[in-house]
Amino acid sequence: MIENPSREEMGKMLKKSKRIAVVGLSDNPERTSYMVSKAMQDSGYEIIPVNPAVSEVLGVKAVKSLKDIEGHVDIVNVFRRSEFLPEIAKEFAEIDADIFWAQLGVENEEAYNLLKEKGHTVIMNRCIKVEHALTK
Repeated sequence: MIENPSREEMGKMLKKSKRIAVVGLSDNPERTSYMVSKAMQDSGYEIIPVNPAVSEVLGVKAVKSLKDIEGHVDIVNVFRRSEFLPEIAKEFAEIDADIFWAQLGVENEEAYNLLKEKGHTVIMNRCIKVEHALTK
């Protein structure tokens, strides 16, 4: 069963986080991933687009995978379909980021269990922009 941290805990995590790698970030301004990431960027977060299909989003050069990111990542925010989460979770575990965050409507118990067993913080089926707005 997937259990998220409390809203208060999510707020604390967002306050101390600075860098967000966004898996599946689209360069199409109509897409939710773009709108949410733009709002987070406008709120002062560094956004790192992770998408092999685009070269740049929001003025930032995109990387093909989480492993291509230099330096520490606070939050990995995932905008991919739920069935892709186990694969992304395995890559997440290799880069030592702090928080695995799957967007609203995205959850996968296999990925959740894999990461929780390794002691990672996991949030699923929550919108990072909404939680940020509610916990400012």
